[in-house]
Amino acid sequence: MNYRMVFYIIGYILRIEGGAMLLPALTGWIYLEEEGIAYVIAAGICLFAGTLLTIKKPKNTSIFAKEGFVITSLSWIALSIFGALPMLICGDITDYASAFFEVVSGFTTTGASIITDYTNISHATNLWRCLTHWLGGMGLLVFMLAIIPMSGGQTMHIMKAESPGPVVGKLVPRMRQTAGILYKIYFALTVVELALLVISGVPFFDSVCYTFATAGTGGFSISNAGFSEYSVASKVIITVFMILFGVNFNTYYFILKKKFKEAFTTEEVIWYFVIYFISVGAITANIYNAGLFDSVPMALHHASFNAASVMTTTGFAISDFNLWPDFSKFILLLLMFIGACAGSTGGGMKVPRIILLVKNVKKGLMQVIHPRSVKVVKLNGEKVDHETMRMVNVYFMSFILVYVVSLLLISFEGMGITTEFTAIAATINNIGPGFDAVGPTGNYSSFGSFSKIVLSFDMLAGRLEMFPMLILLVPSTWKK
Repeated sequence: MNYRMVFYIIGYILRIEGGAMLLPALTGWIYLEEEGIAYVIAAGICLFAGTLLTIKKPKNTSIFAKEGFVITSLSWIALSIFGALPMLICGDITDYASAFFEVVSGFTTTGASIITDYTNISHATNLWRCLTHWLGGMGLLVFMLAIIPMSGGQTMHIMKAESPGPVVGKLVPRMRQTAGILYKIYFALTVVELALLVISGVPFFDSVCYTFATAGTGGFSISNAGFSEYSVASKVIITVFMILFGVNFNTYYFILKKKFKEAFTTEEVIWYFVIYFISVGAITANIYNAGLFDSVPMALHHASFNAASVMTTTGFAISDFNLWPDFSKFILLLLMFIGACAGSTGGGMKVPRIILLVKNVKKGLMQVIHPRSVKVVKLNGEKVDHETMRMVNVYFMSFILVYVVSLLLISFEGMGITTEFTAIAATINNIGPGFDAVGPTGNYSSFGSFSKIVLSFDMLAGRLEMFPMLILLVPSTWKK
């Protein structure tokens, strides 16, 4: 283990976080809020700690797979530990476990909150909460790779550990260029959404916060009414951009390069939209027939918004789907686990993994019927290698293991099986709202400190695709 290099990169991450904290500090100054001073103090702490760790570059800069996983997991933990400080210092959140939970939820783009009354939360903290969504959406390590020169193809190990999906590839030969392209696309989509929300009548500060939350598919609210208080046009804009940010960003690169066949014929993107539109149609029919809405267009509006929010794991809600029929709630539960595309800012198990799992089951069944047949699993017409399939299966089993252990640990809270089951589903899949006490009109404030730490681990494990967090628990990881 190259410890010097691990801490060197964590130092750079803390410096970036410290710089980012100056934006909410500026917001506090604009709104004449004393809370802004807390962000200046926290920024100073981050910059000081980061400078200490990066003051001398290690002679050995080698990064292999093990270091890549450890750097990723420890960087996200460090981000969360330091990111909780300003909310605690300014008093917007009064206990560290809750502040840690809130900022983990922000960086992992989960959107699960412990805040019960937003009228007492400063503009500075609301901006910081939503900014953590934007920073965590594409990944701060990817951002670091885009702006800081690092040697060789070893940076691919960091990219693989942080980027979501079963396969991570380069858009261009150099890893730094790939990271730069991803962030340019991310920034461009963010600016377009911000402009459209402002044009639709959403106040500028609210537009900034909700754009950050949508881009990162996070879903933090900044008011007690949430996004439901805005116009239908604004909600349609949010719906469209939730879907767009749930698409694999490689698709947008191919569109820019006019490679339309590669952009629109991938199985992942096709099934992403097929699953979404079928779900919207089924929910619309169900909630309209149940008499919850007076017209089909209004039922369609609510179904499309909430389905997009859940499938892309954004977590916004414009209606309490706790009150919907069981059929619609079950579809939403399925969408929680399916999630968005790989290479997007969305969470969940990811569409390509679901495709590969289904194809692998089909392959197994065919081999039972025809033992001598030779079947291969293909994705986009190309054979999927054995190592990729093996890692998909390992991921699936790791997901189940973490889910079951987490559910067992928080069951001592006695919150009810539906609340506990969907709380794990909503945090490990980085969605935010679940059902019952953690539904769209509820939150996670009733959980104790221990459960908040368990749920925080789940959020980190879900965002980092299990392996970077689990590898920390393996003793051999720490051997030199």
